[in-house]
Amino acid sequence: MLRLRAIYPCSWRVFQFRTCSCKPLISQMIKCTDEEQVFDLIKKNKATFSEKQVECAFNILWQFQQQRTSFLKNVDCIRDYPHFLTLHNLATSQIEFMDDDTLVNVLYFIQQCAPEAHDLLVEALVIESWRRLERFDINVLSKFSSCLANQLLYYSPLMGKIADIVHRNLETIDDLRSLSVLMVSISSLTSQRFQQQLVNKTEHLFDTIDSSQVNVARRIVQFLRNIKYSYYPLLERCNKVFLSNMNHLDLDCISKILSLYHSLQFHSFEFVKMAKKRLTEMIPLFDHPDGFVKLFVALGPMAGPEEKKQIASILHKHLDDYKPFELLKITQTLTFLHFQSKELFVKLRELLLRYLKISVIPSEIAILVYALSILPSSNLCEVEISQIEAVLPQCDLNDLNGFATSVLRWIHYDRKYLDSTTGKQLKLLQKLDHYGLQRLRNSNSLNLLWKELKSLKGDWFTESLLEETVATLLRLMDEINSKNVAEIASFISRTNYLNTLLLDRIASVVVQQIEKIHPFEILGIILPFSALNYDPPQNDEFFRICIQHLNSYLSGLEPPMLVFLGFSLAALGYFPEDLLKAIFNIKFLSKMDSQLELLCSSLNRRVQFRLMELNRAVCLECPEYQIPWFHDRFCQQQYNKDIGSMNGAQKQIYKMLAEVLGGTNCVKASVLTPYYHRIDFECVLDKKKKPLPYGSHNITLGKLPEMHWESNTQITGSRLPPGAERIALQFLDSRAFCRNIPHLKGKSAMKKRHLEILGYHIIQIPHFEWNSMALSTKEARMDYLRERIFGEGKS
Repeated sequence: MLRLRAIYPCSWRVFQFRTCSCKPLISQMIKCTDEEQVFDLIKKNKATFSEKQVECAFNILWQFQQQRTSFLKNVDCIRDYPHFLTLHNLATSQIEFMDDDTLVNVLYFIQQCAPEAHDLLVEALVIESWRRLERFDINVLSKFSSCLANQLLYYSPLMGKIADIVHRNLETIDDLRSLSVLMVSISSLTSQRFQQQLVNKTEHLFDTIDSSQVNVARRIVQFLRNIKYSYYPLLERCNKVFLSNMNHLDLDCISKILSLYHSLQFHSFEFVKMAKKRLTEMIPLFDHPDGFVKLFVALGPMAGPEEKKQIASILHKHLDDYKPFELLKITQTLTFLHFQSKELFVKLRELLLRYLKISVIPSEIAILVYALSILPSSNLCEVEISQIEAVLPQCDLNDLNGFATSVLRWIHYDRKYLDSTTGKQLKLLQKLDHYGLQRLRNSNSLNLLWKELKSLKGDWFTESLLEETVATLLRLMDEINSKNVAEIASFISRTNYLNTLLLDRIASVVVQQIEKIHPFEILGIILPFSALNYDPPQNDEFFRICIQHLNSYLSGLEPPMLVFLGFSLAALGYFPEDLLKAIFNIKFLSKMDSQLELLCSSLNRRVQFRLMELNRAVCLECPEYQIPWFHDRFCQQQYNKDIGSMNGAQKQIYKMLAEVLGGTNCVKASVLTPYYHRIDFECVLDKKKKPLPYGSHNITLGKLPEMHWESNTQITGSRLPPGAERIALQFLDSRAFCRNIPHLKGKSAMKKRHLEILGYHIIQIPHFEWNSMALSTKEARMDYLRERIFGEGKS
């Protein structure tokens, strides 16, 4: 009893105001130590039970459930008590005597203790609450909205009425706890303008809450996720609340926060670091399936080898208890961890197929199909393909993309078995194309479309929908504004599709509305201009404004983001001194090293490569900053790992170059320059344009190239006869160009600048020229090389 009162000290205070006739029985119920005692009191006092005592009884029973782990089992146990029906009937008979607070409290408790699909008491309580709705105070209204959300009535007329009440009374609401509950409940029914009003009100009230109000902060982040709005000022403030209360966060809370951050693409290394420590400590405590799946999914991607072994060993015995979305998360995590267990994957497949046979919800079917597709040696039969086809008209772009990604994966696996099933899959792909294009063409709101479009990626989207997607964005580009500009820009950078009208619109919005854009979003905005090597008409003003906006916030940005920002700007030829000083110092680099440990291996490598490339760019293009080159060892390690063979086109070019230049001793292949740029081929011409032989210094293909210049030295006049010229020949495959036009991308353009600074004359051989009909014969290709090198045609 003492434990119960310690955990729920508010329970006694809730009932202290009640009438003297209620107090003795309420006091007795609060002293109860289990359900038996509560129901015994109900049995003995049912003739005189008041509405307050009904509320107290439900409250006490619910508190007992919250102390136990096997929640569903205990709920069933409560309903099985003979006198639960007595309490149920007492509540029904007392509805008209309940005040507003009691009415909604009883609704909440009965939902928790008796979650049946069509409980008559729940229906009666909801109807009575609807009748009283306009007079509810903000606290009661928020709790009632939560009850409706528990019944999945997010789109009901009743929830719409609550949204209207909140909208009409927003100016007078001063309780952020209640408002945050309402915001989550009504988020599906809010307009873009109303959403912004709620965000503004939340910012205004945020300082009124205590720093320990984790649930309020979590609901604010959940609201932002629901409306798909990564509003960084609020996210940062909520993150500070989570960090200051980390020692009190349980598994459920940490798991939800990590999931919300992932959806919003908000990164807090400090939170991840502290969460990993807390979750690791929890491993021995969670052997129950409800908690373990959250622990496994949350900790798996950032766990070390020992933690992975521990969590994987518990997983198998709980698989039967998990629902489709949980099974997807488990499958994704196992794949990410490269987990090997044939028995476990067979069991997963059986469970996923079992759910698929009975599912009728498009999004759930898409989840199940996607999970099946990432399992080893998995496929679908004709019946399951027909099941997918039946729900396609109801699918949004995310579901369609999920199906297409899965089908393409199966076709790839089954390419050597072109049987009837694969034929069915190809027909399914055609239908997916049809519904995807139809959905894009029917879109008339960028805000609604973007909710479906923002996470699309993969081969199907690129090959089937990209052209139509760009056309749709162009049609709706007047709706690009400060709220969506960063995400749309980042999306464009991922497509490698250069449309100057869209990028000009993005630049214009940024210049006009920069004060409404958070510095966190500048990276996403700059990315397409950097990646696609494009300067908008007002490029100087655009980049100057972006850089100025960043400068006031450099200390608030995480190291990986600063590195990506520095590299993106460097690719465009911009080197802001404040940004570079923030990056190239011991304190920053030490902080970055500690954060790299928390990143997955691919992102870890990407950050390190971008730092090296930024270091190289600064040394070559801004020597006046006197930033040292400190990546020799890193580059040597990477190139030792990454030496590979030449592709077919490069082998052809190498052989022909040897003929054109007078022998293999006149051409070097796979050359490393100072600062570790790799050149496909190098030759040297004297002042009369005659090739100079390298003698014994040529390399054997497949071995680490030796840099024949001293690293980190000035190049002018280095080791060349007077008038001689170093030639770099680069074969440019499709990755060097934008997807839709032969326009050189940012990294390739930056490399060309650097090689020119190093003293090279650059000859670029685009794949579309080398593989063209005009160069379909050896003789034509030889002439092409002579023309490019010597400026002459046929010899």
